[in-house]
Amino acid sequence: MAPRVRAGRLGAYGEELAVRHLRRTGLRVLDRNWRAGRREIDVVAQEGDVVAFVEVKTRSAGGPQHPLDALGRAQRRDLIRAASAWIRSHPGLGREFRFDLVGVEVSPGEVPRIHHLRDAFHGEDG
Repeated sequence: MAPRVRAGRLGAYGEELAVRHLRRTGLRVLDRNWRAGRREIDVVAQEGDVVAFVEVKTRSAGGPQHPLDALGRAQRRDLIRAASAWIRSHPGLGREFRFDLVGVEVSPGEVPRIHHLRDAFHGEDG
């Protein structure tokens, strides 16, 4: 059951749930909240030879926007740039790269719903 979460903590709570989900589904978490200047990657995870740059969006269930619809063009562009910086700073890690999106829907008293969209967009989509 989801606890009652203050608005300012909803994102951090969603990220923690997303990391647990990624680990349960076999991904190895390499980094969390990795920064390149003002840009941030919520989670960097590895699945075999693939490194996934994961954006986590958390919303209250029943809100006006589903979390999987909350990643705009500017955010995709920033994530692509941050991922490029991560790749440069971690030479030799991963043969392939992808961008994933994890949407977390939270409602007090209910089990949070987690949606993991692998390969949510491509670098040229930014």
